[in-house]
Amino acid sequence: MKTEKGNSLWSDAWLRLKKNRMAFISLWLLIFIFAICFILPATPLIKSARDIDLANSFAAPSAQHLLGTDQLGRDLLSRVLNGGQVSLLVGLIATLISIIIGVSYGAISGYKGGKIDTVLMRIVDVLYGLPFLILVILFSIVISTTAKKHEPDLLGFLGSEALVNLIVNILPLCLTIGFLGWYTMARVVRSQVLSTKKLEYVEAAVSLGLTHKNILFKQILPNLLGPIIVYTTLTIPGFILTEATLSFLGVGVQPPNSSWGIMLNEGANYMETKPLLLIFPSIVFAVTLLALNFLGDGLRDALDPKASKD
Repeated sequence: MKTEKGNSLWSDAWLRLKKNRMAFISLWLLIFIFAICFILPATPLIKSARDIDLANSFAAPSAQHLLGTDQLGRDLLSRVLNGGQVSLLVGLIATLISIIIGVSYGAISGYKGGKIDTVLMRIVDVLYGLPFLILVILFSIVISTTAKKHEPDLLGFLGSEALVNLIVNILPLCLTIGFLGWYTMARVVRSQVLSTKKLEYVEAAVSLGLTHKNILFKQILPNLLGPIIVYTTLTIPGFILTEATLSFLGVGVQPPNSSWGIMLNEGANYMETKPLLLIFPSIVFAVTLLALNFLGDGLRDALDPKASKD
């Protein structure tokens, strides 16, 4: 007699996600955006985003330049893809840093409870009251200035100009946003741990004499992957938007590097005479943020169907 194989939590979540048309379309759209931003520029099909041709500035879209050129004659398609690399990298790296800090901090706070939880959460409340963008700007400048002082040493040690450029110009922004953007993740994880640690399987683990470290990181946190994944997908667009805001203001990613924020800033200067410089990066930027938000909402409904009905 054959027994019917049951579905796991993740397979059920995948089936629910597939039924959510907007979330599923957003997933494939994001895969496509990541592919063209990170794979296509490495092929001979795409020109270098830094090639300047002043004689060909503000060229209209053509077979040679599919989206035209900017004020310096650089291929606009190449710049959009290159800017996407930087913006997406900043969003992903900063989110990863904030997850590591926020999950650890919130999990310890919620599991310990009592006075330790009170003190840790009051620290988060104080940090919440500080101006986020101003702190990001200040810390980013300090870290970037320090890194630039050691740029020749880094170049001699690493031997790769591209890697040194990443460390000196882009990594400081990622570190700053990540180290200052973990507060909400900490609160989310803390609230989940507070409710989860009262469940029967946790009490069983305690009765078996397992260590607190084992119970927290091997028993409780693996069961919180759903909420963590959902909030991660909603954090990435927020950090990408933060990077774009800072770059638009001229204090984020610095030239000759490009990002969607820098392109929006440059396009805004020519929006009346050459609107395509603003339209193309704006469309890609907006579509990426919308897709990430739709995917986050879809994952929330798929991983926690009970909460989605409330």
